[in-house]
This record gives sequence, C-alpha cells and structure tokens, in this order.
Amino acid sequence: MSSRPALRQATDLAEPARVAPASGGLNVEQALQLLELSGLPAPAGEPGSTVWVQAVLDALVELTSRDAMTGLANRRAFDLAIAREVDRVARSGEPALLLALDIDHFKRVNDTWGHAAGDQVIKAVATALTDSVRPMDLVARIGGEEFAIILPNCATGFGLAVAERIRRRVENMPVALPTGQQIALTISAGGAFAPQWVRSTPALWLERADQQLYLAKAQGRNLVRLEPTSQPVVSNEEKQLLFDTTMFQDFE
Repeated sequence: MSSRPALRQATDLAEPARVAPASGGLNVEQALQLLELSGLPAPAGEPGSTVWVQAVLDALVELTSRDAMTGLANRRAFDLAIAREVDRVARSGEPALLLALDIDHFKRVNDTWGHAAGDQVIKAVATALTDSVRPMDLVARIGGEEFAIILPNCATGFGLAVAERIRRRVENMPVALPTGQQIALTISAGGAFAPQWVRSTPALWLERADQQLYLAKAQGRNLVRLEPTSQPVVSNEEKQLLFDTTMFQDFE
C-alpha cells in the first residue's frame, strides 16, 4: 500500500513519456496501474527516462511469467524453463529431476469448504513447495491444483529424498481457515530424470513424470513415485531424435 503514492506520482510525471521515443508508444499510466494492482514496487529511475521505461517493461515481463494467485512461475514460464533445461542436460550431461505434483482430493476441499478455502489451500501448498527446494529450482503452477518443479543438477541419489521432504512438508501443514477449522492436506508426486546426453523434448519428459504421478494416485495418494534410474531410460522417440540430430553430421 505504501507504494501507491509513489506510483501515482510516477504516473503523473510520466504523462509526457507516452509519446516520447523512449516509451515506444507504451501506455505508461495503464502499465503502472497494472503493476500497482499486482503489488509490485514502483520502477526505479527517473520517470520517463529510457532506464525507467526499461524497468517498467521488465516488470511487465516478470508479471506475465507469474501465476496471479500464488506468485509462482506460470505455465508459460514453465514451458520456457523446461525447454531450456532439456537442452542443458543434453549438452552437459548433468542430471535434472522433474516433479509433477497434485493436491489430493482437491475437489473435496472446494465442495466442503468453498472456493475461497480452495484458493487458500493452493496458496499454502505453493508456499510449502517453494520453502522445500533450492533457490535455483523452479516451482510452477501449471493447472488448477497441479504443480511442477524443475530441479537442475539434482543427483539421482537425492531425488527421492527431496520429493519425500516436499510430501512430508505438506502433510504436516494443515491449513487454518478464518473460522478456526483446519484442513489436512496431502499431495501426490511423480518424478522423472531427464536422460543425460540425449536430445529429448519437454513433452516426453513431462509425460514420464505424469506417468509416475498417476501411479502414485492409483496406489493410494500421499505418495511419491520416481521413475527407476538403475538404467538410463530412453524412449523410442528420444532414440529417433538422437539418430536424426547426430547421424552423419560430420559429413555435411
């Protein structure tokens, strides 16, 4: 709330910047209102300057990458991040884990306590996920009660321990409602490691994690399932991608 006067002052000062070359036709007032409604601080720099306009643009880009309810990365940001990680693993060979997570019996929460309570549950789980991983890991909300976490440079020996820590954190974190009542929560999680030194695709990697999530749900929920890693798991599609992108490349 304290940023509102600063934003309004910046808007007033920036009126001439609407047509200035630095703004490039940006509707500054509307942009500032959008940032204000989202709770973001006023952009740094002299209002109307090139630096200031760039700060506004950067804030808008950040805003479009975030889920409005939780502040986590949204589906758009997740899709970009997973594509980058697939490419990085193929080039570096470093392990990376993808977790697909789902709040158990979420429909029951909405039906019993109402949608406001459902929103509160989603926010609480989002906080728990973020607090359970490293700053370098990307936590995203990719659906209503569906989340995903990309964990770069995560050794296969640590994957299950990390996923279990997340599951236990949610299990031991009942959500308190304004009425004083509490909602007990659990999540199910499925995980898969990106095949190292293999050109895969985001869709194939996510499909593998989803398959393990479905198994966790089918086996009773409040469970973590990771794809076996005793041997590298490479699908036929990935084998074909590897063949298509490397065969005879030295002779072209």
